[in-house]
Amino acid sequence: MKIFLTISITCMLAGFASAVQAEADKAANQPNVIFILMDDMGYSDVSCYGAKKVKTPNIDRMAAEGLKFTDFHTGASICSPSRAAFLTGAYPQRSGLYMGINQKREAHWFLGLNPDEITLAEQFKKQGYVTAMVGKWHLGKEEKFSYYHQGFDHYYGAPDNMGHNTEFLDEKKVIYKNTPLDKITELYTRRMVKHIEDFKDKPFFIYFAHNYPHTPYKAGPKFRGSSKDGMRGDIIQEADWGIGEILKALEKNGILENTMVIFTSDNGPTSPKYSKPYRGTKYVSLEGGHRVPFILYWKGQIQPAESTVPVVAMDLFPTLSEMIKAPMPSDRKYDGVSLTPLFDGGSITRKHEAPFFYYNCENLQAVRVGDWKIHLPRETRQIPWWAQRKQKPIQTPKLYNLKQDAAESQDVAAQHPERVAAMIKLAEKTREKLGEFGERGSEQRPTGTLFPEVPILSNQAQDWEKLSDDEKGRGKSEFKGAPARKRKAK
Repeated sequence: MKIFLTISITCMLAGFASAVQAEADKAANQPNVIFILMDDMGYSDVSCYGAKKVKTPNIDRMAAEGLKFTDFHTGASICSPSRAAFLTGAYPQRSGLYMGINQKREAHWFLGLNPDEITLAEQFKKQGYVTAMVGKWHLGKEEKFSYYHQGFDHYYGAPDNMGHNTEFLDEKKVIYKNTPLDKITELYTRRMVKHIEDFKDKPFFIYFAHNYPHTPYKAGPKFRGSSKDGMRGDIIQEADWGIGEILKALEKNGILENTMVIFTSDNGPTSPKYSKPYRGTKYVSLEGGHRVPFILYWKGQIQPAESTVPVVAMDLFPTLSEMIKAPMPSDRKYDGVSLTPLFDGGSITRKHEAPFFYYNCENLQAVRVGDWKIHLPRETRQIPWWAQRKQKPIQTPKLYNLKQDAAESQDVAAQHPERVAAMIKLAEKTREKLGEFGERGSEQRPTGTLFPEVPILSNQAQDWEKLSDDEKGRGKSEFKGAPARKRKAK
C-alpha cells in the first residue's frame, strides 16, 4: 500500500511538474508584443538617431539593447495608408486604403479599411491572444470600419486627427469631448501600464498608436520647457518618459524578457530639420517622407545590433506572424518578409536589389532598386492635394544613388540611361498591378466603403465635384460634415 501511495504521489508530482513546464513552454512560444507607433516623427527626432535638442534615454536604451535599423521605410508618407500597411502587411494600394481618411471630406467620408482585410490584431486573436489598441486609429470613422471589427478586444484613446475629431474614448464611451492635449501622454501611459498589469498572465498584443508629435500638441506641466526644442521637443521627451514607464511595468511584472517592444513612426515629420540627413518631409516621396526610426527590442531574445538592411513597414506582419506561429493567410498577396533571421545576425529572404515603390495616394512617384532611386515624371493633377505645396511636376525622370547621395540632390539620370529605362519599365508593370492615378490595378483589393455603388475617386476635390448628385448618391445625401459654403455677393 505504501509503495502504491508513493508511486501515486510521485506520478502526481511528475504530472504537475510536466503541466507547469508545458505552461512555461507555451508562454515562451507566445511572446507578448507591444507595437508603439508615433505620429509624424522624423528620422532624426530622437537622440539615438541624431537629435541634439531632445533627450530620449528610454528609446535609446531599446536601440542599444535591441535591433536599430537605419534603412527602414514606411508604406506611405501620410497617416491612413501608412497605418494600413503596418496592420495588413500589404502596400496601401494593394489593400485598397491609399487615401487620407477624413470624415469631414464628402468625397470619402464613407470609406475605410475594408473589414475583409486581415490585420495583425486578427492574427494574434487566432492564436489566443488578448488584443488592445491605445491611441489613433484613423482608418475609417464609421462603425463598419471600427477597430473592434479588425481584431481588437479593447480600445482607449483619440481615434482621429484632432482637426477631424477631438473626442477621446474609453472602449465605446466618450470620456472627453475635447481631448486634453496636455494630459494625453499621461493618460496613455496609465492605460498601457494598466493593460500590462491586467494581461500579465496571458499572452497579449497591444497596438499603441500615439497621436504625437502630430499637431496640435501640448506638453504636460512636468515637461514644459524640459527640452531645447520648444513644445515639440517637450512632448517627445514626455513620450519617451511614458515608454520608460511601460518598460518598468514589464520588468515589475516579470514579463520583460517575454515581450517584444517595437518602436517606429507612421511617416516623416512636417519640418525637414527633423528628417536629416535626408531631404523631404511628410507628404512627399523623398526619403524624409518615408525613412523613419525603427527599433525591435526583446531583452535576451534579440542580439543587439545596428542594421543597415533595407526593411519596410509590410515586413512587420510576416515577422510577428512567424513569432507567434500564426500561418500567413493563403488567399491574398503580401509585400513583406519575416525579419526573424536578423534577430541573431542572419539574413532575410529578400534580396538587397528587391524594389520598393513610393506611392503617394494613387500616384507611383518613385522606385528604389538597391542603392538607386528614380523619381518618375508626374503632372500636377496626379499629385495628391496634400503634397501640391511641397511637390512640383516632374517632366523627366530623376535618378539618385542613395549610398552616395542620401539627400537626393545630384540627378545622375543622364549618366545612366539604361538603368533609367529598366526602372521605368519596372514602374509600368507595377502600375498595372497596383494602380495609378484614376486607374485600379489588377492586384488591388477592394476599398472599404459603406456604399458600393458610389464611385471611389482620388483625394482631389475637383474630381468629386465633377460627378452629378445622382452619381454621388448616398455619399452626398448622407454626408453630415460638409462645411457651409459662402455665397457670392450679388
